[in-house]
Amino acid sequence: MMVPFDIIVAVDTQKGIGRTGNLPWHIVGDLKHFKQVTTRTQSADAVNMVVMGRKTWDSLPEKFKPLPGRINCVISRNPGLVLPETVLKAAGLDEALLLAGQPTGKKIERVFVMGGAQIYQIALRHPLCRKIYWTQIHHDFGCDTFIDVNFAGFDKIAESPLQHEEGIHFAFIEYQSLPCNNS
Repeated sequence: MMVPFDIIVAVDTQKGIGRTGNLPWHIVGDLKHFKQVTTRTQSADAVNMVVMGRKTWDSLPEKFKPLPGRINCVISRNPGLVLPETVLKAAGLDEALLLAGQPTGKKIERVFVMGGAQIYQIALRHPLCRKIYWTQIHHDFGCDTFIDVNFAGFDKIAESPLQHEEGIHFAFIEYQSLPCNNS
């Protein structure tokens, strides 16, 4: 059974999310926020899963592969892709959501889609998307990879005060998906 999921993303003023295959910024406050959101569980015997595309996996620094304290799942259409033994592989988002719903050693409490652009586009239209954790960075980083998002199916439920780090301003925003109206 497929499980619901959340999206976590940081964007610049042009909705840019990457440049030359990497994050074009290093904002410690956003990295801490990402880690806190994606690792926090309500149950001590549970763990969260992060789902990412192969390019996002490749962009992670080697010392953080796999992302610690979370089950990592990489989406790739390449059946020959070699990943560490502890990292799950799925051919698409639906398969990743099925893997998250299967019993394993630890209960998976929440699933977070963390990029890249192609995976975000699929996830934003997916009926099981519950929430978007959006870091709005108030700076143009000249990105070459963007997210195309329409918040029509979401309600803004929280926004942090403006954060400041090394001359860059950013805020953490949360959007909740609206219930479907099937009447």
